Amino acid sequence: MSPTELTTQKSSPNISPGTPSSPVRNWKTPFRYVAQKQRFFFVLVGIAIAALFFNSFPVSTSSLSQELSGGGGGAGLIAGSVSGLGAESSEVTRRVLYEAYTEGFRGRNVVAAGKVPLGLKKKNLRIVVTGGAGFVGSHLVDRLIARGDSVIVVDNFFTGRKENLMHHFGNPKFELIRHDVVEPILLEVDQIYHLACPASPVHYKFNPTNVVGTLNMLGLAKRVGARFLLTSTSEVYGDPLQHPQVETYWGNVNPIGVRSCYDEGKRTAETLTMDYHRSLGIEVRIARIFNTYGPRMCIDDGRVVSNFVAQALRKEPMTVYGDGKQTRSFQYVSDLVEGLIRLMEGDHVGPFNLGNPGEFTMLELAEVVQEAIDPNAKIEFRPNTEDDPHKRKPDISKAKQLLGWEPTISLRKGLPLMVSDFRQRIFGTPKTLIGGGATA
Repeated sequence: MSPTELTTQKSSPNISPGTPSSPVRNWKTPFRYVAQKQRFFFVLVGIAIAALFFNSFPVSTSSLSQELSGGGGGAGLIAGSVSGLGAESSEVTRRVLYEAYTEGFRGRNVVAAGKVPLGLKKKNLRIVVTGGAGFVGSHLVDRLIARGDSVIVVDNFFTGRKENLMHHFGNPKFELIRHDVVEPILLEVDQIYHLACPASPVHYKFNPTNVVGTLNMLGLAKRVGARFLLTSTSEVYGDPLQHPQVETYWGNVNPIGVRSCYDEGKRTAETLTMDYHRSLGIEVRIARIFNTYGPRMCIDDGRVVSNFVAQALRKEPMTVYGDGKQTRSFQYVSDLVEGLIRLMEGDHVGPFNLGNPGEFTMLELAEVVQEAIDPNAKIEFRPNTEDDPHKRKPDISKAKQLLGWEPTISLRKGLPLMVSDFRQRIFGTPKTLIGGGATA
């Protein structure tokens, strides 16, 4: 073989006669090239597909405007949606980034969105009740658990009792934490009912905790975005010069008296609550509670109703301080709980007076206790205490108008229920009402 032939053979590719050329053999190469080197092309294709989709299925702004014009709140939105279903062929379009839910409505879809009206909750709430083992708090817990909410009770048991909550032990929606609210606590909750504070003279003079506990609970509400309800008191009115007392009355309080730790403590708690609301936007509610009675009250806490009932049951003279002409208004605990829940679920900050406008002198109250327990129960007069208010009666016009609330249980109807509870706790007898009534 000549040198020329050898050179030609080495430089020529070794291709057999039946073998395809390289471009034909690698027919996938163009697609690999586009996928690896031309990614921008696929971005353009995606944008085109998305534009085609949204042009084919547009968001209906006209029906949304019709719903929003149907009225304020969730009720108006629902009404607007239902009215938009007049034609059989009407179709509710999908709303992007708009909170909605659908439910069957005669074979069609109804969309309701926005604020849920009172009584129509989208989900069960997680609620903390400070002082929930106490008299009022335990009844509030009963109501919240009964409606399906998850409840966390925070109590240091200074005046509260575990017995008030034992019937909830084992319920997965109930938690009990022994904790003093003067120390901060971090919980994830939707609402805070702040009841933790000794409410009777015997206890609040020994352990006044209004201000620090309220500050800590307001801090919790700020951190987790919870709605906060403060249970204040009619004592913010002091020895009132206005009768009956309205929420706009500023009160007549002795700032250095024996009751001032409670009176001024609650006034300061209201101030803190409103400051957190105005400066930080915290959702708050304020209730001013007037004298309340019912089962689970502390037996020897120094409050007039519990004193009279316990003394009459023990055959002791009922102690009346002063001439007995001071007046008070007494509401049954279930009425108060209803008012607190309506206030929390409503749209108004308050403050609201929550009390029974029925007014009784101390002597008249003693007569009602005699009727319920022992007509022969005696009355013993003692010198009046310092800074004892002469008159106390709530004006509940604001609560009637804005909350739709007013008490329904009179003193003569509610007192036998309390007597039955006290009788059982003092003597261990069954909880049957006076005169053969039903079990309390």
